Amino acid sequence: MKKLLYSLFAILICTSTFAQYEIKPVKGYSENIGNMVSMLDDLKDRLTSLVSKMNQKSTDFLLDENANRIGAMIMHVAATEVYYQVYTFEGRAFNEEEMEKWGPALGLGDSGREKLVGKPISYYLAIWDEVRAETKKLLKEKDDKWLSKKVGPMNNHWAWFHVMEHQANHIGQIRLLQSRIK
Repeated sequence: MKKLLYSLFAILICTSTFAQYEIKPVKGYSENIGNMVSMLDDLKDRLTSLVSKMNQKSTDFLLDENANRIGAMIMHVAATEVYYQVYTFEGRAFNEEEMEKWGPALGLGDSGREKLVGKPISYYLAIWDEVRAETKKLLKEKDDKWLSKKVGPMNNHWAWFHVMEHQANHIGQIRLLQSRIK
């Protein structure tokens, strides 16, 4: 068992470009929010590293008529993060204007397949960079007590845990799609 764990860790190190293998609070934030920002940034760095050198064909690859493109999935994680900004910091859902802007990415499906195509991966990553900068700015204004505050049926901590969980799930989907690109 110990040998297996060392082997898995060796694979992680050999396939990763990340120097940080610990969660620690980011300066400028309360302790728990700083830890959460560390985890959010780690996931974003991993996903960005996975896709940042993709060409247009790979960005727009469609496995089948019901699948989503990799570029669209990057836009989807950005849209989901924006939704949780609005939900946790303002206590509301998207308004009509926000749904017009983010709806195709949030829901993906036919609308996402139609509208989220033909842009380079850098386009989607730049949007996500802007979204993340706003998330970090908003989180800087909060403290650990805010994490426990209820918003709808959940607390803010669970909501942002879900954002991370969601991004991690899409890493797996993107890896699968990349393995299918010819």
